[in-house]
Amino acid sequence: MAVEYIGTNQPDGASFGLTSSEKISFYGATPAARTAFTAAAVVTTVAVSTTSNIWGFSTSTQANAIVTLVNEIRAALVTLGLKA
Repeated sequence: MAVEYIGTNQPDGASFGLTSSEKISFYGATPAARTAFTAAAVVTTVAVSTTSNIWGFSTSTQANAIVTLVNEIRAALVTLGLKA
């Protein structure tokens, strides 16, 4: 079976979807429009290395924000069909 390529090796590259509301998917998933993250980017410094801080970050809020953001990224990947 031959492979079908999407791009045509143009110098500017290739793009999927003309607008942010156009639906796309991968691997047979139901097409979905681009979504925005509800979680903000996590602002933190390097992990804390003291034994008194069980979170590994300055606060538990930072750790919880990272978990929330990772879960949103995972959900987006599953929705698009990029991860099962």
